[in-house]
Amino acid sequence: MLRKQSGVTLIGWIFLLTPMAIVLYAGLRAGPEYFAYYKCVSAMEKTATELRSDPTLSKQTIESALGKRFDIGYVEKPSIDQIAIAKSGEGWTMTADYESTVPVFGNLGMIMQFKKTVAIGKAATGD
Repeated sequence: MLRKQSGVTLIGWIFLLTPMAIVLYAGLRAGPEYFAYYKCVSAMEKTATELRSDPTLSKQTIESALGKRFDIGYVEKPSIDQIAIAKSGEGWTMTADYESTVPVFGNLGMIMQFKKTVAIGKAATGD
């Protein structure tokens, strides 16, 4: 009587788990960059909420308030110089537009692009 075996062999498990391990490792390397991005966005949104009712806004005022938020929140990427502050129709906008490179294996790396615009004014909304 012949029995038909079924299941995954050791080599099969290696072929199944290797791609999953690579993706997991890449996710672990990218995680801190996304965490830094969300800290930056949070600081920008809190600054916009804080300055929304200030009628005497200027670029220096916004940079100063955002710089304080970056210091309090330990935001290291992007620097305050990489945040574009511009006057828009009804108020001001802050735009964080930067790239981050994370090494994965040897000379293989990931490039991540981040972009977020937060408006300061009567309708403070973001992308």
